[in-house]
Amino acid sequence: MKKIIEVKNLKTYYGDMEVLKNVTLDIYRGKNTVILGGSGCGKSTLLKHLIGLLKPAEGKILFEGKDITKMSLEEIVSLRKRLGVLFQGAALFNSMTIGENVALPLKEHTKLDDSTITIISRMKLDQVGLAGFEDYYPSQLSGGMKKRAGLARAMAMDPEILFFDEPSAGLDPITASGLDDLILKLNKIFKVTIVVVTHELPSMNKIADNVIMLDKGKVIFCGNLEEFKGCNNEKVRQFIERRADEDNQSHEEYFKTLIKEN
Repeated sequence: MKKIIEVKNLKTYYGDMEVLKNVTLDIYRGKNTVILGGSGCGKSTLLKHLIGLLKPAEGKILFEGKDITKMSLEEIVSLRKRLGVLFQGAALFNSMTIGENVALPLKEHTKLDDSTITIISRMKLDQVGLAGFEDYYPSQLSGGMKKRAGLARAMAMDPEILFFDEPSAGLDPITASGLDDLILKLNKIFKVTIVVVTHELPSMNKIADNVIMLDKGKVIFCGNLEEFKGCNNEKVRQFIERRADEDNQSHEEYFKTLIKEN
């Protein structure tokens, strides 16, 4: 398997708090990688590093061998055109129609004429099951439909990698399962490399080729799905078996972590 992203000895601080602790991991081209862990473990912070929104205190993030942490702003902007991101709340612009939301990256980053952009945006909406909804506004859509519209926008530039930040958040189990099916379809048909940040075990079991698990800012597991299910690490077993932690960090420390990460 060919690596598309390599993270080496990544360290990040929020003030004096070390949020990511010497994180090392690999993401493979064409595979579905799930980044797993409890709330406040550093998943979303890691995602922000992978898409170039944050720079670490130490370490490297290599995208096809080139270190993102040392790229200029111009290089980062160019790199982001090769990435698609679906944020937790879909992050749609409420004053724009769904079609206009999907068309926005094409208007900003290409020289395509308006008629071509309209055709592409309709194609992307069709790929996520929203054909005919281009003139609707986000307020007129359900939560699951908003996620699909956000995904259509993330796909607008035909990215090499799609990043999902808690895609099942706020969705009922049936809608969440439908979104998982769509992720599998995109990977199979378009051969897109997919990275999903989640804490949902059903979603992980359905879509993951490889699993990376964080706990309190450290990587405690990195391997394929079957290896994860058979892992004897106590923290991994606790997560899989949904057992409460008897030695939890204090509530004050826990909420500090949540506030910093979000």
